[in-house]
Amino acid sequence: MEKLFKLKEHGTTVRTEVVAGLTTFMTMAYIIALNPNLLTGFGAEGGPALWNGVFLATCIASAVGMIAMAFLANKPFALAPGMGLNSFFATVVANIVGLTGLTYLESFQAALCIILVEGIVFVILSILNIREKIVSAIPMGVRLGISPAIGLMLLNIGVGSNAGVYSETGGPFYVMRDFFGALTPSVAKDTMGSGYTAMVLSVVTMFIGLFVIVVLAHNGVKGAVLFGMLSASVLYWGGEAIFLGTNPFASLATASFMPAFGDMAATTLFKFNFSHLMEIGWFTVITLIITFCMIDMFDTIGTFVGTASRAGLLDENGSMPQMKEALLSDAIGTVAGAMTGTSTVTTFVESASGVEAGGRTGLTALVTGGLFLACMFIAPVAAIIPAAATSSALIYVGLLMLSGLKKIDFDDISQSLPVGLMLISMPISGSIGHGIGLGLISYMVIKVFTGRAKEVSPLTYIISALFLLKFFLVV
Repeated sequence: MEKLFKLKEHGTTVRTEVVAGLTTFMTMAYIIALNPNLLTGFGAEGGPALWNGVFLATCIASAVGMIAMAFLANKPFALAPGMGLNSFFATVVANIVGLTGLTYLESFQAALCIILVEGIVFVILSILNIREKIVSAIPMGVRLGISPAIGLMLLNIGVGSNAGVYSETGGPFYVMRDFFGALTPSVAKDTMGSGYTAMVLSVVTMFIGLFVIVVLAHNGVKGAVLFGMLSASVLYWGGEAIFLGTNPFASLATASFMPAFGDMAATTLFKFNFSHLMEIGWFTVITLIITFCMIDMFDTIGTFVGTASRAGLLDENGSMPQMKEALLSDAIGTVAGAMTGTSTVTTFVESASGVEAGGRTGLTALVTGGLFLACMFIAPVAAIIPAAATSSALIYVGLLMLSGLKKIDFDDISQSLPVGLMLISMPISGSIGHGIGLGLISYMVIKVFTGRAKEVSPLTYIISALFLLKFFLVV
């Protein structure tokens, strides 16, 4: 392990890296079931065979990306099909169905071609160092703001949209909007119906887990985030049994632990249908490829820069060593996703939880990737991790990442305005890439109209122009 990952050089140990890998896995394990749910309309589209195919593709492609990240870049970043990108992919599939009259499965296979082309483009751009040059084109002031903006995004996910509750009155109901946002507890109870008790349990679990993490971290306990999530999970399971009258482990009794590789081979594995894709027109196809590329590229760049900044992995110029290899690993994950049958695989912002647990090398990514592979056989076990427990970790890590704000020169409007826009846009839009786009555009405009246009690099102008087209060009 020392030879492979240079643990001593990075000030870490095998135990720390394993705990970090477990921590990252627990905070992002939700994607294993949620991704196939989103891509198949919670099983309503394409039948159970497609759901099984996407489920296995999620596990395999994520693991491939993380193994590449471990051995090519030696970085503690985890990869999986990106949230937002998977919803956009599902929308594209539905649009293909409407435009062509193809079945959902045929349209799904056509849309996979877009992901394949995107991944190949990224592999080429990474090898040619073009993606690395794009990272360098992001001004230092904007770069410094990425980490705290991601932190605010994690906070928003943790208290806002991570733990949803359903009941006979509808849903999902969320902690911040529907519980703390209610005028009175009675209003919240009337709104949520029988789901109110589950909501109270989620809120209590979330904050007790958070306080456990804080106390353990304050006392210097290694793996505080992981232990806090485990404590919160046990609390939630106990609450389910006592207050909700349900068995938290009931799903394990009837769960299947054998992967449905036959379904994957029949529906998603290397199932590229370019002829059907061309039925929607060349211009639309090219536009979709560019859109996927831009969102993925800047989501990935933002995650790398923000998380690496928190981990102390940036050099004195604000750049991350082995950025080329990390970007290449991300591209490999996307190609693997297309080949196995899922939407764009990208670097997950939840990697920050593993970094906070002490992860500094590729061993963290390798452990997380191994757990994703294991989930092909133990998915039902991963599925019982309560969302409220992962919220504890997201809130804590998000809070820590906000500390990057102290590096911002708020007296310089060319720094403070882009950072302010990123702080508000990332949590609301749910897109790191869109936040960076707004930051770059505002930075460029301020520099140009304050007589400092020469301080902006030509590539920054090009990227800003592309974002303007993306935001306002109607196709």
